[in-house]
Amino acid sequence: MGVTRRTVLKIAGATVAVAGGAVAARAWQQGVFSIGQGPAYDPWKAWRADRAAGPTRLVRAAILAANPHNSQPWLFRVHGNIIDVFADTGRNIGAIDPYRREMYIGLGCALENLVLAAEPYGYAADVALLPHQANPTHVARVTLTAATARESALFDAIPLRHTDRGPFDIVRTVAPEALSRLAGLGPDLSQVSVLWFTTEPERRRVGELIVAATEAIVTDDQQSSDSAKWFRSSWQEIQQLRDGITLDAQSLPPFINVVAKLLPPLSREQSDQAWLRNTRDRHVPTAAAFGLIIVPDANDNAWRIRGGRLWQRMHLWATTQGLSMHPLNQMPERADRERTLGIDPRFGSALKELVSVPGMQALMPFRLGYPIMQARPSPRRDVMAVLM
Repeated sequence: MGVTRRTVLKIAGATVAVAGGAVAARAWQQGVFSIGQGPAYDPWKAWRADRAAGPTRLVRAAILAANPHNSQPWLFRVHGNIIDVFADTGRNIGAIDPYRREMYIGLGCALENLVLAAEPYGYAADVALLPHQANPTHVARVTLTAATARESALFDAIPLRHTDRGPFDIVRTVAPEALSRLAGLGPDLSQVSVLWFTTEPERRRVGELIVAATEAIVTDDQQSSDSAKWFRSSWQEIQQLRDGITLDAQSLPPFINVVAKLLPPLSREQSDQAWLRNTRDRHVPTAAAFGLIIVPDANDNAWRIRGGRLWQRMHLWATTQGLSMHPLNQMPERADRERTLGIDPRFGSALKELVSVPGMQALMPFRLGYPIMQARPSPRRDVMAVLM
């Protein structure tokens, strides 16, 4: 007996229903409609605590700081009026950061958030960096005393600051006055400063080096592998681990973000090539300016911490001005890798040439500009997970 047209339509309808159900299930599993939701994102919403929480309130602000690969390499001990900040070295990012340069920059960011939270909560903060030289994991001791509570625009910007990996507005330039203000935000952080690359030839030179360093990283199996370990591809993994790099934090156009979540995860090689394309086609060409934080000794943890404090403060102030910022650490990551392998210091030499100030060294390159879309938050571990 032949198949009727009605039967064909019923089969087609059932197929569409099954396919639609599968897509809906996949969308639910991947959190397509739950961006910025769930326990992994609660710290961004519950960052202000009541007075009964005492000094622990400051830690709620600290854990929202910038940090490498969203590895959140910090631990805190609160005892009385003292908060100790420690490095959680088990959360290092391997060959991407072999000398822990980025780890200590991130710890400086957390320390800056913590200090910025002191005054609004009625404390004065006295900071001692690396208080025990024999223990480099003891990053800082912050001693708190009672003070008059004062509002702070930088403090208020803490939950609004997010790394923007999207394209920037190529029409809008950043005023020289804004660049000067950014570089001058840390007068107490003496000898930590910023070099700006704003002209077209300067931006082309820095951009080409960043792209070349990205190419070198993705062709280095160890660096590629160590970086990939921090990518969280499933919604369940994000909610469970509450760290790492996510699709939502890539500032992709909404439709592309949805499609990327629905499709099977990319292989490491495909992810590397996507990162390279984004660096070459989105990050570099749309930067209104590149910046480079410089310090007297980029190998010294104290200077790394100070550089991180300046970066956090700059990023918070930029947020209050409607500006976006994005670290582009590929050159230092390759320079550090060159040192570990004992190979030709291509990017180490390039960084030295970029630093035009005698006695100073490159710590962290970045880009800035005006955003086209809103940057999204990254997952964060809860305060209780980082208290010793």
